[in-house]
Amino acid sequence: MSRPTSMAARRELGDELRRLRAERRAADVATVLGWSESKLSRIETARTGISDTDLERLLHELAAPQPVRARLRNLARRGRDRVWWAPYRSSVNDPYAEYVAFEAEAVLICEWETQLVPGLLQTDEYAHAVIKSGADVRDQETLQRRTALRMARQSVLSRDGAPRLCVVMDEAVLWREVGGREVLRRQLQRLYDASRRPRVELHVMPFSAGSHAAISEAFVVFEFEDRPPVVHSEDLVGGQLRTKDPEVRVYREAFSDIRKRALSADETRELIARSGERLN
Repeated sequence: MSRPTSMAARRELGDELRRLRAERRAADVATVLGWSESKLSRIETARTGISDTDLERLLHELAAPQPVRARLRNLARRGRDRVWWAPYRSSVNDPYAEYVAFEAEAVLICEWETQLVPGLLQTDEYAHAVIKSGADVRDQETLQRRTALRMARQSVLSRDGAPRLCVVMDEAVLWREVGGREVLRRQLQRLYDASRRPRVELHVMPFSAGSHAAISEAFVVFEFEDRPPVVHSEDLVGGQLRTKDPEVRVYREAFSDIRKRALSADETRELIARSGERLN
């Protein structure tokens, strides 16, 4: 089993702490420790790390068996490690940072996109235009840092042990002139090139397909080697994570449906090429 990244270590630790807490109310445990309930919640949901001192107090209160304490201490230390995207943290919200963590740890990324080229396949000028239009981008520094982070994220596809990326995009993505006609033309060339990469599977849902299971919402399903999948759906304030098995199952089944309805990889490549020629 691979060594967990800091976010994976936090989640594993949080899962173990919730298991140890069992039927006790989080508010009751937090009160005994002199903490706010939100502090304990942030630790259990991996939104923050935990100091060695706080961990020891919590393990004592939860009567954690001695054999598991060393492993939990190690997870806590791993959870405090500096992540590669730390220099960009000030320019993004917590949900986006967690999204980047999932992306870095996944072995398979299945993405359905209704309006835009997925971030992992965007050119820098296309990404710049997308981010610039965001409602929460109010200054040039935030714009530049978020664009830089999006470009840095793309290295996940070229690293050793890169995840497989399976994307289904609505045909509207090929027509929306984000950044203008020339930016879209170069973006389509990037998509065409990406479709030839061995670990990238690209499909377009044509207008002629009509209605389908995921017509109302864009989402990403992250699959991992040694833990359950997670779904991220996009919204204006950073998106929503879904981890409950019944909800995740709905999204996985929806993705399976649209993948079957979409054009094949070869047909998609041909359509992208024709769309690019239209812009010449």
